[in-house]
Amino acid sequence: SIPIAKQLASIKALGKGSDLEKAFATVALVYNNSADTEGKLSKAETKRLLQTQFGGFIQGQENKPKYQEIISTLDEESENKIDFEDFVILLVSLTLMSDLLQEIKNVKTTK
Repeated sequence: SIPIAKQLASIKALGKGSDLEKAFATVALVYNNSADTEGKLSKAETKRLLQTQFGGFIQGQENKPKYQEIISTLDEESENKIDFEDFVILLVSLTLMSDLLQEIKNVKTTK
């Protein structure tokens, strides 16, 4: 498979894109590279992506009730597949509750 950085570089519109645009393009590419032919992820693949691509944000969250609630909701998906919209909502939800977010907020932005 082609590395994400190479895939990003091949998207002409992102040539002068902002960091935020490139970040969201990366999310979309990671999702698309793992999605099935219908453009959806299985629950197992979603969990694997969270562990391999989002570990910094979920680390230490596994025993927290809110994390358990989010993962339980994932397990309750009736069609057993996650579309891109639900995937992004999942990432945002996990980011908002993560310890890493507080660390990011504390990063100095000026010298």
